[in-house]
Amino acid sequence: MSHQSTKRRLFIQKLSSAAALSFLTTKRSVSKDAIELAPPICMTCGTQFPPSRQRPELCPICEDERQYVGLNGQQWTTLSTVQTKHFNIIKQWDAGVYSIHTSPKFGIGQRAFLIQTDEGNLLWDCVSLIDPKTIHEIQRLGGVDAIAISHPHYYSSMIEWSRSFDNAPVYLHENDKQWVMRTDGPVHFWSGKSRNLFGQLSLIHTPGHFEGFQVLHKPGVLFAGDQPQVCMDKRWVSFMYSYPNYVPLAPHQIKDIVGALSPLDFGKLYGAFPHQNIRQNAKEIISRSAKRYIQAIS
Repeated sequence: MSHQSTKRRLFIQKLSSAAALSFLTTKRSVSKDAIELAPPICMTCGTQFPPSRQRPELCPICEDERQYVGLNGQQWTTLSTVQTKHFNIIKQWDAGVYSIHTSPKFGIGQRAFLIQTDEGNLLWDCVSLIDPKTIHEIQRLGGVDAIAISHPHYYSSMIEWSRSFDNAPVYLHENDKQWVMRTDGPVHFWSGKSRNLFGQLSLIHTPGHFEGFQVLHKPGVLFAGDQPQVCMDKRWVSFMYSYPNYVPLAPHQIKDIVGALSPLDFGKLYGAFPHQNIRQNAKEIISRSAKRYIQAIS
């Protein structure tokens, strides 16, 4: 095991211990008892960490080979700072389907989705920014009854989102448990190949980009995060172990992903970023894209 990997593993264990770190966010002149603790947020990936008086030494998610540390090195901010520089745009795409996207871009730049059903609303994937205006707009749309996130790159401020909506449960696959940086919220880990939620929504385990990667299915629609990733040419999708570092998945992994999706009924696909919408024939596009991909890397 490399020195970097050992360092990352020890740091994750440290975060999981009962002794939480503390992050000083007020002026040095403020007395120790009056210090306001604020959870630090990694500026590269947007992941929020436990409240701490000291900045974490590193972000394990960015240190991982699927992500990267920014050119200026590890940098931190807080939610209150993000709130002063960014705002969320909520846009309707279909009946009961709304995207939530932060502008200007923060972190990775992904979008979340609010999905309305007759049995409750689900927040799919997540963004770092949550503020009173966003909460008000989402409450107007019925609030959030549960949260589910495709993979660790989009965990962002999931605990803040949960707390803002009556501690809505957060559903993650257990294979990605080690990547949860904040454990002080109602995170529920599930196992197996699929999990039904409510309102005909279900989570499907599709390991590849991460071991616990999950997609969300509702009749006719697939919410894929970034696996499969919608290409600039929307007639195609792709699959990668690391997108920023250009590391492909192996052929057997592609076949497993397509196999997990094959029983599902869907024609539309919503990806992680604003331009990634396939409005029809999504299942067919995934199938032929997988064949092209496997042929190219074999």
